[in-house]
Order: sequence, then C-alpha cells, then structure tokens
Amino acid sequence: MVSSQVPVIDLRPWRSGGPDARAPIAARVDEALQAAGFLLVTGHGVDPTLPARIREAARAFFRLPPARKRPYAVTVGGRGWLGPGAEANSYAEGEPSPPDMKESWSFAADEPTGVPEVDAEWFRPNTWPAEVPELRPLVEEYLTAMRALSDELLELLAAALTLPDDHFTRHTGHPTWGFNINWYPGTETVGPPLPGQFRIGAHTDFGTVTVLDREPGAGGLQIHTDAEGWQDAPYDPAALTVNIGDLLARWTGDRWRAGRHRVLPPPADAPAEELVSLVYFYECDAHTRVESLPAPLGRVVHAPVDSHAYLRGKLDAITVR
Repeated sequence: MVSSQVPVIDLRPWRSGGPDARAPIAARVDEALQAAGFLLVTGHGVDPTLPARIREAARAFFRLPPARKRPYAVTVGGRGWLGPGAEANSYAEGEPSPPDMKESWSFAADEPTGVPEVDAEWFRPNTWPAEVPELRPLVEEYLTAMRALSDELLELLAAALTLPDDHFTRHTGHPTWGFNINWYPGTETVGPPLPGQFRIGAHTDFGTVTVLDREPGAGGLQIHTDAEGWQDAPYDPAALTVNIGDLLARWTGDRWRAGRHRVLPPPADAPAEELVSLVYFYECDAHTRVESLPAPLGRVVHAPVDSHAYLRGKLDAITVR
C-alpha cells in the first residue's frame, strides 16, 4: 500500500535525540523521499486549533457572491483571489485539461529585500479581504509557524543526505514562499466535472518543500508512485503532509522525487462535499544557483539553474490563458 511508502515522522525525538536517535529517522526520510516524495509529520508544534480558525474565516470569504470576490481577482503568482478557471496544474506536465475545480486565496513573500527588481517581482505586498478582517492575524500566525517548520524540515533533509545541517538553509535567509488557501466546493457551485477535470490536476510542486494541512474527503488528495500508481494519500489528523518539489528534487540530482499528486473532483456519491486545504510552498533566496548533488548521492546531473527563473517558468506554465 502507498501508506507504507509515506511514513509518519515524529519530530519530537528528532528535536530531543542524539545521533543514535536521529540516524534511523534520517534513514527513513531518505527512503521515503526516494519512493514517493511524501512524508506525514507529527510533533510539529503548530497550534492544532489554528487551521480550523483559518478555514472558518476563509469559508466566509469564498461563500460570498462572485461579484463581491471579483475585485480581488489575480492570476497565478499574484496576491489575492484565484477564481474559477484561473489555474490548470496539469499544464505543468504538458497535459491539456479543463481548469482546476477550485478557488484559492493566494499569499506570497512580502518583506522587501531592498533590491528593487527582485522586490517588484517576488516581494510585493499581500492583499487581505476587507470582508473577513479576522483572517489576517490568523494567517500571519500560521505563516510564522510554517517558515520555522520549513527550515527545520530542510535541516532534517540535509541530515538525511549526510550533509551539513545548513546545506539548504544557508539559502533561506530571505526566501520566497507562497501560501494558498484552496477551496474545493461541491458540484452545486462548480458543476459536474468535465472529462479529465479534477479539483487539482496531476502535477508536482515547484519549490523545495510543501507543507499541507488538509481535510480528508472522498474527493481528496491522491499521490502517485511507480509501484502502485494513483492511490488515496494516507491521512492522520495529527499530521501535516509534507512533499518535496521540483527544485529540491533537482538539487538532489533526482535522488529524491518530487511528490506527484492530484485532488479528485467532487465525488458522484457526495456531490456536496466541500474541503479547504492550507498549502505552504517554501522556496529559497531569490536567484539561488541550484546545482545537482554529485554521485554517489545524486543520480542525474542537471544543468545549474537560477532558482527563480525556474520557478517563474513553472508558474507561467499552469496559468490558464
């Protein structure tokens, strides 16, 4: 079963243990990221009530009439409301498909670096919906937790490769990130799925690590492995789902795979199912030179890339035009 390839990693013994306690955890992480690119992480210390409060506030916005939401409309990579038809993630794999059956409120890095051309593209101010003022303090608290957790995960991943703990985090002093609150409404809002249409089409994420807080559902997350194809993703209410993205897979010389996944359309036997996911996409400092790890750690030597030229190309690829 796919769950055997997606272990539950408890961060508490990692944080408190010595080398003997840490070694088997690091080995298990390395094994899982080679097989599926996914982990479940517990003991993360994020306030367990915070995601539910964010969902409640976000639902109040998403359930507004379209005319109330339209002034906040943006395209992929913007800060604001991604409405129906804005995004088709399967485009990143070169696959034609109808647009994803979702809406999102999208946030991104907003603390300027002082380099005007970098800030104009990657560190613009976020937009906050005036209709739900309670959303901002909740999201800001969550983002602080996600940034700290993502750096901790990158240190764990470096150790899993037997590299210095700061091998990746030396490049996250002033990183870019994205945060999407994804709303997956039922068919009364989006209509029945078209052939080949999903809440989110098959894709891999683009950055370093993605941290997902999700709700379980019949029209929920699936992950793909070579061994088992598409399977429902394992779920643990105490866990965050973590997967690595294309940039980190490239960084490891394809030792690790970017976790391929999709979100199923509203199910025919539960057409009113409504889910909200909180998705934090972590990246690195703007214009980091990403070079593949050499053998024996790495498996494929990719040409070095500018991290953010690479990321911009990926974001442009999934934009519905």
